[in-house]
Amino acid sequence: MAVHRLSLNPSSYKTRFTQRFLRALMKINKNKNRSSTSSSFQEIRRGRRRIKIAADGSMASAVGSKRAWSRAMLYKLRTRTRHQAWVRKISTAAKRKRDVGNKPEEELSRTDDLRRLVPGGEAMDFCSLLEETAHYIKCLTTQAHVMQSIADFYST
Repeated sequence: MAVHRLSLNPSSYKTRFTQRFLRALMKINKNKNRSSTSSSFQEIRRGRRRIKIAADGSMASAVGSKRAWSRAMLYKLRTRTRHQAWVRKISTAAKRKRDVGNKPEEELSRTDDLRRLVPGGEAMDFCSLLEETAHYIKCLTTQAHVMQSIADFYST
């Protein structure tokens, strides 16, 4: 079992994410203690969803508005309950309008898959999509390391 050390650099993404994520987890735990202590399947699923939203929001806010994926994710989190159907319609329309050019069929499917995976990827040109994907993967890796460190800390 590898132990992941957290950076002490206050300006690093990892440190900012960790601080925000721990605050969000404490808030979730505080609200959980106020509500029922039921451990039904639905309650577990809600808790897991809250943690995922906290992790995504913490990472996107740690990155800030520097990246298109973080802006898209923060927008999605802020408006998720009001505009879910609307966002799906826009994403579908944007996908249809994209110029496919003379790209091979296989490359199109891979690019489309990538556009669906990266937040905000539907509206990016190919080069921007690759750059944003690399940064997004780096941030997801950081997120996984921090979450593993937290789990290791509390499991001992």
